[in-house]
Amino acid sequence: MGADGLILIEKHPTLDFNLNYYNSDGSQSLCGNGSRAGVIMAASLGLLNDKTKFNAYDGIHEAELLPTGIVRLKMNPVTDVKKIGADFFINTGSPHHLKFVTDLRLYPVFAEGRKIRDSEEYAPQGVNTNFVELAVDNTISVRTYERGVEDETFSCGTGVTAAALAASYHGYKSPVLVNVKGGALSVEFKTGQAGTFHDIYLIGPAKMVFEGTLEL
Repeated sequence: MGADGLILIEKHPTLDFNLNYYNSDGSQSLCGNGSRAGVIMAASLGLLNDKTKFNAYDGIHEAELLPTGIVRLKMNPVTDVKKIGADFFINTGSPHHLKFVTDLRLYPVFAEGRKIRDSEEYAPQGVNTNFVELAVDNTISVRTYERGVEDETFSCGTGVTAAALAASYHGYKSPVLVNVKGGALSVEFKTGQAGTFHDIYLIGPAKMVFEGTLEL
């Protein structure tokens, strides 16, 4: 099949489960969309009903599985937003550089994303790079170059979340609707003191597309 990463659903002593995520290169981080998929998987295993609390790379998360197949994932608070000229740096469980551009459809995401990912400012760990285009009706579009995958992906949940928070500096209000190559998501949030956000939710569909067994 191929995949951007590997998610292991493991037992946890006090929570519903532990979600262990690995990027394609073996590195680890929080994966927002992967966490939503993990909730669907955990539900199929009987580990939860409509609500859950689980542990992930950046700590404990809550999530709600709606009857429509939509997963409402609570992200951890953002306590600092760094402005870099017209760009932003926001950590939403994974580190993200946000750059606002025009004509996103034709933007050289791979080349420019790789350049920022490998820049001296983010050495040696690198950074995920998101290119964001503002649209009407409180909507943005996002394309992301993901470190660990080392390519553009169809959607990055932590990147979408960071992009929505960055869009609030351009006057966008919660919930922000986000279009990505893989579909559409929305992000809800509340603002605190300057550079802080809380009650952040990444919201969107997740469904099983393949099932099989593997002998090790």
